[in-house]
Amino acid sequence: MAGTRASVKDEKTYRALRDDGASKEKAARIANARAAGDAPGKAGGKAPPYEARTRDRLYDDAKRIGIKGRSRMTKAELIEALRRR
Repeated sequence: MAGTRASVKDEKTYRALRDDGASKEKAARIANARAAGDAPGKAGGKAPPYEARTRDRLYDDAKRIGIKGRSRMTKAELIEALRRR
């Protein structure tokens, strides 16, 4: 995916995220946000934990970020899939 690589503005952050297992898209999004002066995750901890959310809410979260097979997943499987992303 040469297009994604060409648009990465913070190569060091991108590489570190990729080495930690982040997808190309996620790594590029975070690296570019940091390069722009945004601090992704700065407001972290304000959302309820996955376990406190309904299965429908977890499904919507999974849909928003493109997790495949989400319609067949249980609440526990959705939580695991979301944590891997």
